[in-house]
Amino acid sequence: MQKRLLDSLGVKRLALVAGPSNGGLQTIEWAAAYPDFVQRAMPVIAAEIDAWMQGWLNIWEAPIRLDPNWREGDYYALGREPPLRGLAEAWKVVTLQARDRLWAKQYDRKLPEGQDPARRIGDRFAIEKWLDDAAAARAKTSDANSFLYMVRANQLFLNDYPNLAAAMEGATKRWLVIPSPTDRVFVHDGAQEFIEVLRKAGKSVATAEVTGPLGHLNGVVGMAPLGDRIRGFLAE
Repeated sequence: MQKRLLDSLGVKRLALVAGPSNGGLQTIEWAAAYPDFVQRAMPVIAAEIDAWMQGWLNIWEAPIRLDPNWREGDYYALGREPPLRGLAEAWKVVTLQARDRLWAKQYDRKLPEGQDPARRIGDRFAIEKWLDDAAAARAKTSDANSFLYMVRANQLFLNDYPNLAAAMEGATKRWLVIPSPTDRVFVHDGAQEFIEVLRKAGKSVATAEVTGPLGHLNGVVGMAPLGDRIRGFLAE
């Protein structure tokens, strides 16, 4: 659909396809599907969706499927409640994994006012309260089925190819791959393996790292210091 839109607008070639996280996966898929249309590819905080990552995606979605209000996705009828509890728990998993230990240090040994987990099993630590509040707020502005379909789309990454190497064999030639060394979603080892696959396929691969205290989210909020590096890549 995106390609058809560009075709309808008369766009003949893209100088750069880029994006973070899920947008990085789309970047890789565009580079594989339209190598003559995409001049350069810049995936940020994204790499292969291997079996390990597919397993994590399953963990992300599990709370939604366990919420009795989900009803196998049939919760839109009048009088039915959406699976907000399961969706909030799902967002809680994603929210913590998308951050790093350095970010979480601000909550070390802290308790919300009036809470004492050492005395009452129902009381919470500060990090738990922050996660609960953040996830509940996000659940109110999102949809559980949309979450599940996004998970499945990610699990089906490059599904038309037998493996990553085959997908990259005929892909776009010029790449700038930007991982984060503290990424807990697309871990650094996986990013390095992806880069090696590109190089073995004969691609021109440059790399840069996006750093900061936010782990995976460094690739969303911490890109400004890489501005000159990206401009240089575009000028090549």
